[in-house]
Amino acid sequence: MLKTIVRIGVAAAALALTASLAQAQEFNFKLHQFLPAQSAIPANFLKPWAEKVEKESGGRIKIELFPSMQLGGKPPSLIDQVTDGVVDFVWTLPGYTPGRFPKAEVFEVPFIASNAEASSQAFQAYAEKHMGDDFPGLKVIAVHTHGPGLIHSKTPVSKLEDLKGMKLRGPTRTVTNMLSKLGAEPIGMPVPQVPESLSRGVIDGAVIPWEVTVPLKITDLVKNHTRAAGNNGLYVATFVFAMNKASYDKLPDDLKKVIDDNSGMEAAKWAGQVMDQADVAGEKIAVEKKNNIITLSPEEVAKWEAAAQPVYERWYAEVAEKGIDGPALVEEARALIAKYTQ
Repeated sequence: MLKTIVRIGVAAAALALTASLAQAQEFNFKLHQFLPAQSAIPANFLKPWAEKVEKESGGRIKIELFPSMQLGGKPPSLIDQVTDGVVDFVWTLPGYTPGRFPKAEVFEVPFIASNAEASSQAFQAYAEKHMGDDFPGLKVIAVHTHGPGLIHSKTPVSKLEDLKGMKLRGPTRTVTNMLSKLGAEPIGMPVPQVPESLSRGVIDGAVIPWEVTVPLKITDLVKNHTRAAGNNGLYVATFVFAMNKASYDKLPDDLKKVIDDNSGMEAAKWAGQVMDQADVAGEKIAVEKKNNIITLSPEEVAKWEAAAQPVYERWYAEVAEKGIDGPALVEEARALIAKYTQ
């Protein structure tokens, strides 16, 4: 009996020690992304998000931020870096790996999205319903969009015909397809390449939101900015903030809860708000520089929408081959955007 009691006591002590060590263990993670540290999302979302997680974990989770692809590779490699466990977190565009995340592309079709806060919440709700199996090996923290995209160009674009033959950078295959249908010559490239490409004459302009014009100093490189009338922009791009699933799984339950509590709709909304605030700041700089800001009339926008309609048809046909009902997803995305748009 005494030996049994001793064995039970030793086992209990061992369990207590294991639990104590788990509570004391620190986890050091790496977060990799492609923009400069002072850009809106890195500075006002990723950094404070990491600090919040560290604080709520009692300092047991530490996240080191690596901006501007400091750990190597090109922006399109980020999704594989986090999936393969080379890094623990990434923030990137699903569209940098064309065709890999077809359900995300519904938010990139022309003239569908609203401001970033509304579109990000809509995208998060949509992803939770439709994209649960689209990110194998990952724990998705949040998805979101940027604000309404517009054209930043060396020569003015005030009507559809002005786009003919213009070399414009696009971020994703859906957007470059749209630019082609509008008459431009699309050139796909990650956003960090835009300033040099503009300076060297590789491109005549780029489609990006106002927020990214600030860190890339686009308003110094071009003087014309064209946007659509109304709430919806020419396009938006989608983003995913994700964690390697194995890195998440090695956390004890209380630290998993910290990550879980900082994931989902509130994180998506936060990222969208940061994008919208940065859009205001970016446009203000263009105004202060007395750049030429062109707002297309509703009648002109209607012409652009008609010209871009084949983008929808092509996307519907492509996703149908994968068993995806494209028109139904577009209607659901529209409804969600309307729900969250104030």
